[in-house]
Amino acid sequence: MHAWRVHRFGDPRDALQIDTVEQPAARPGAVVVRTLTTPLNYNEVDGCHGRYRTVDPPLPYTLGMEVVGEVIDAGPGSEHWLGRRVVATAVGAFGAHAQQVLASADMTFEAPERLDDVEAAAFFFPFHVAHLALVERGHLQPGQTLLVHAGAGGVGSAAVQLGAALGARVIATAGSDEKLGLCRELGAYVALNYRTDDVAGAVIDATDGRGVDVVCDLVGGDTTVRTFPCVALGGRYVLAGFSGDIGAEDAGIVPRPILFGNFDLCGVMLSYRHDPLAAKRASGFNLFSRADGERVHAHLVELLDAGAIRTVVGRIAPWTDLPVELERLASRTTVGRTVLDWR
Repeated sequence: MHAWRVHRFGDPRDALQIDTVEQPAARPGAVVVRTLTTPLNYNEVDGCHGRYRTVDPPLPYTLGMEVVGEVIDAGPGSEHWLGRRVVATAVGAFGAHAQQVLASADMTFEAPERLDDVEAAAFFFPFHVAHLALVERGHLQPGQTLLVHAGAGGVGSAAVQLGAALGARVIATAGSDEKLGLCRELGAYVALNYRTDDVAGAVIDATDGRGVDVVCDLVGGDTTVRTFPCVALGGRYVLAGFSGDIGAEDAGIVPRPILFGNFDLCGVMLSYRHDPLAAKRASGFNLFSRADGERVHAHLVELLDAGAIRTVVGRIAPWTDLPVELERLASRTTVGRTVLDWR
């Protein structure tokens, strides 16, 4: 079968090549998915450059986190997935940009019936991350104010919609008029250009000096520090990504503005496990349970079926265009999700 593999570090066009590799075999805790579509994630750009520490397998390796497709093989205990169309995460969070994908059963969910194969590729990660950030970690309540950084991106566009669907007043940031227009269309009552606006000052003005109750920060780095002054007393600041610069993973956060701000700083990572305590012992990380994932997925499908949220696909491209589409993603000119078609 064909797969896009990273052979050397650099720009995607230099790092990636199409290889013929062996088809994956099912094993306990995993299923094999015949690929229909795959979405692009910004950390795949970082993976090409060798700067993404979270997913850093030895070269060469098949790039890609997520897949939409049909389950054609299943390990013991996962046979109920056979023949079903699913959204799933590849085992180890790499290996998805291929004609068949070995996916984690803990991270496999039914693809919503109302979504086609392309739309389904823009559902799983954006809306699950947004839900975990806003509900599980941010404890967002109706009538509260939410600030979403990078509101026109994949997860950002989901967070704007989900915040509005939950009854919050949403403020979003983006970097162009087109993206600001999308944020307003998705439910933001204020949209700010982070390139030209004084975001913290504008947020303070928009909230009558109080600040926002919840921040969903998908950018990190300097953006995080500059946003601290506009968090309300008792607010929740949720770090959910480092799209601004992966180097922010190692940047220290000065505690003074957090202490004086009297707000909570927390993080979120999308990873479900049937035995999260075992994962805790092995990695030290606190992961959500599979039961949490099923509850989140059911709520999101309910909102989708009610028309309260929708997927945002900015580009559709043939699977052979992965390197150029990753470079387009890196240029920050895209909106929503870019989806590769493998059909």
